[in-house]
Amino acid sequence: MPSTQSYSHPNIVCPKFHYAVELIGRRWTGAILRTMFAGETRFGAIAAAVPNLSDRMLAERLKELEREGIVERRVESSKPVRVRYHLTAKGREVEPVLESFMEWSERWV
Repeated sequence: MPSTQSYSHPNIVCPKFHYAVELIGRRWTGAILRTMFAGETRFGAIAAAVPNLSDRMLAERLKELEREGIVERRVESSKPVRVRYHLTAKGREVEPVLESFMEWSERWV
C-alpha cells in the first residue's frame, strides 16, 4: 500500500492516486466492477456479462478486489453451495468514478 504522504503539487504524482489508477485500470477490472453495480451477483453472471473474460482471469481479479476490500465473497451453505459477490462500501464508492469514466468514453473514444 502506498505511503500516507499527500502530494499536492500538480507535477508530482501521488502514490495513492497511482496505486488506485493501476488497481482499477487493470485489464477487466472496470468491466467486472461495472457488472456488480446492480447488486450481489454470482460468478457465472459476471462471466456472462463481460465478453471474452476467461474464468481464470475473472477468479484472479475477484481475489484481487477481495484482498483490496472492494468486493466481498459470500458462500451460502446450500446444496449445491452457492457463491455470491457484492461490492463493499469501499467498492460502491468507486461507482460514480467509473460512471464518469463511462460518460467520458462514450463522448471521446
